[in-house]
Amino acid sequence: MACTSCASDKVGTLNDPKWRRALWIALANNGGMFAVEIVAGITGGSKALQADALDFFGDAANYAISLGVAGMAIAWRARAAMLKGATLALLGLYVLLAAGWGALHGAVPHAEVMGVVGVAALIANVLVAVMLYRFRSGDANMRSVWICSRNDAIGNIAVVLAAGGVFGLNSAWPDLVVAALMAVLGLSGGFQIMRQARTELRPGLMPAPSNYRLPGHGNR
Repeated sequence: MACTSCASDKVGTLNDPKWRRALWIALANNGGMFAVEIVAGITGGSKALQADALDFFGDAANYAISLGVAGMAIAWRARAAMLKGATLALLGLYVLLAAGWGALHGAVPHAEVMGVVGVAALIANVLVAVMLYRFRSGDANMRSVWICSRNDAIGNIAVVLAAGGVFGLNSAWPDLVVAALMAVLGLSGGFQIMRQARTELRPGLMPAPSNYRLPGHGNR
């Protein structure tokens, strides 16, 4: 019988203090920015901000799950990654539908609110993405955290650009287009995570142990 935890057993636990500390910082960042952006998105009438807020909420939940499975056997980490990927894809689908609804019934959002909140979120996310960059080549669970942080930063840039478009054109379309693009990005990221997690759950198709060593650790 294939051992689903052999890879992690051979390289030691992934419950590394640096990894856990990075997750706690990312969790605090995403939880706080969700609260800020959901209020700003609703009051400012911006679908892009609301989409970004939902992404923050999903990521905060993802980081909490990652903290719960850090150090567990690879099968459990892969299952957690599968759940996170599915959540990310569902959020992307919701945002896509919301953007379509906004195209039919939405008003012009407040560009200044979008711009200020988008810049603040971008600064916070770039710092988190840089912090998590070293873990981007780990297992599906680690990769999912990196993908979420990367997507957040890209989404924030898009929100700022949308704010400029709304201000310049006095139209809701830049906001709606960015919301739709963020939804597609979420769907794509979710499917990437689930694809790698499925690979890690297949007996006999486990990645080589070297793929799971922590940054700065040699082969064991």
